[in-house]
Amino acid sequence: MKRILARSLAPVALAGLALSLAGCTSEPASGDAKAEADGPLTVWVMGDSGTNFESLVEPFVKDSGQKVDVVAIPWDSIDEKLTTSVASGSGPDVLQIGLSKLRTFADAGALLPLDDLLSDRDGLDPGNFPSGVGGDATSVNGEVVSIPWVSDTRVLFTRTDILAENGIDSPPETWDELRSDAKTLASRGDGQYGYYIPQWDAPLPVEMTWSLGGDVIDADGNVAFDTPEFHKAVDVYTGLYADGSVPTNGDFDQTQGFISGVAPMVVSGPYLGKAIADGAPELEGKWQASLLPAGTSSTSLFAGSNLGVWANTDQQEASLDLLEFLSEPETQLEWYSLTGELPTVSSALDDEELNSDPNVAVYTEQLATAKVLPLVSNWDGAVGTELLNALNAIVLTGADRDEALAGFFAKTEGLTTE
Repeated sequence: MKRILARSLAPVALAGLALSLAGCTSEPASGDAKAEADGPLTVWVMGDSGTNFESLVEPFVKDSGQKVDVVAIPWDSIDEKLTTSVASGSGPDVLQIGLSKLRTFADAGALLPLDDLLSDRDGLDPGNFPSGVGGDATSVNGEVVSIPWVSDTRVLFTRTDILAENGIDSPPETWDELRSDAKTLASRGDGQYGYYIPQWDAPLPVEMTWSLGGDVIDADGNVAFDTPEFHKAVDVYTGLYADGSVPTNGDFDQTQGFISGVAPMVVSGPYLGKAIADGAPELEGKWQASLLPAGTSSTSLFAGSNLGVWANTDQQEASLDLLEFLSEPETQLEWYSLTGELPTVSSALDDEELNSDPNVAVYTEQLATAKVLPLVSNWDGAVGTELLNALNAIVLTGADRDEALAGFFAKTEGLTTE
């Protein structure tokens, strides 16, 4: 699932949109839940999962009589959609929110605060979810504005058959080992690589920094990349390109590259595992997932997404009913079977059948130490895009390393989680 970085929203514009939304917020419709169910619930889902989501909610529609209109929003269109919908006050009722967008949506005033609405909703009790997917992953400034929906973390996928053919007995456990193994695998011949770096994947150098013992936020909550650990991560990242171990074409397909063996190592999410299993069953037993390479630890990204209720919905109760349905363990396990995206409800994550897959055991182990990207407003545009601009300039156009990084540090100076 390629998640392309979205366009940025200016903080000043967000402030104005928040006022606009506040001005057009309406009270929920009077009457009971049945009265609210007379109109359809509009649900925004991200990416290309609209058809699967329609299938998922069929039992809810049948049992409740509540019609649900599903609108699939491309990942690279969400900022524009947020801008226009907040300005007009005509947003959905329920929406999926990538965690890197949670602060942006909350700052825009787009999300209904949920603290006072969950006390009689047993299915949405925070205790139903692991502690790692609550707190910073659902709240902004101490206020709950979303409910966990899918867990997503990054692990290392390897074609163990190809590694073994080239004298590599096991997946690399450190970034230095990965770089060495990637160089060995790339030496197989022209058009062959050892590893794949998605040029749109801004979290990857952050994950590298975390696993090397560093952070990208200082003790005062400020964005701070200029650290020894980040510079080490840059060395690994740029070194893979310098070694000729990764493709440089921006349209490289990581799934097909992995299946064909052209790039037999890649860091990705559980959905890649499903794509491999579904698209290349002949590779069963020839690939595996393992923990992210480590420096001082194997710390990966918690990159799940949440569900929120639009601030001025007139179907508040029906929206919360849908969130409860989506938080049922059976619903979450069905979503995993449809998409390969992991549950967030503890009882679903602990499901015996789910964990009979050894790769799932790796995913859940990695989740235990995964971290959420800092809740900096418009992280994707203000930090992620600038980080990729700097790194891609170094590895793709030969820009001076120190100058490119100095420019990146300057552009992110003053950004904060506060």
